[in-house]
Amino acid sequence: MYAYIDGKLAFKCPAYVVIDAGGVGYHIHISLNTYSAIKDQERCKLFIWLVVKEDSHTLYGFADEGEKRLFLHLISVNGIGPNTGRMMLSSISPSEIEQAIISGDINEIKRIKGIGPKSAQRLIIELQDKLKKDGPGTLISMPLNNTSKDEALSALVMLGFVKNTAEKAVDAAIKSSSELLSVETIIKIALKSL
Repeated sequence: MYAYIDGKLAFKCPAYVVIDAGGVGYHIHISLNTYSAIKDQERCKLFIWLVVKEDSHTLYGFADEGEKRLFLHLISVNGIGPNTGRMMLSSISPSEIEQAIISGDINEIKRIKGIGPKSAQRLIIELQDKLKKDGPGTLISMPLNNTSKDEALSALVMLGFVKNTAEKAVDAAIKSSSELLSVETIIKIALKSL
């Protein structure tokens, strides 16, 4: 429902922030990783995930798109809820979690509060192939310069294509024409070769 909320940082503590956007104060749960990324900004933009339960609607906010994607991977694992996912992102950095899962480092994952040996094994079994497929470093933020090539590549990765393969297809699509191609055209040409 929400992609991000951008507004004035009205309140900040290590567990949550309140962002005033358009006169509405949004109470957003955050990780310590996001807390340290926000620093003392007056204006704040957080990528949002809404968790709907029978008795509550809870917003979780992330300083960058990569942390949000990792959070979604984590909560897709049976037994890992949003609060545990947030705890994991508060205990060690998203890149350390990604590396521990890819390398199968159960001990690194077990040192996170609330994660026992069975949960650590389940995380590795369910997420190792997904994160390996994406390739290391894909949880880093989306490109800031937003060139047509970057936007096309991001779209293909979001559609589920492996980043390296999608990048080759995008490069080939761009080289196939002497004209400047739109993002949509690059994607259409790339999809034909994928």
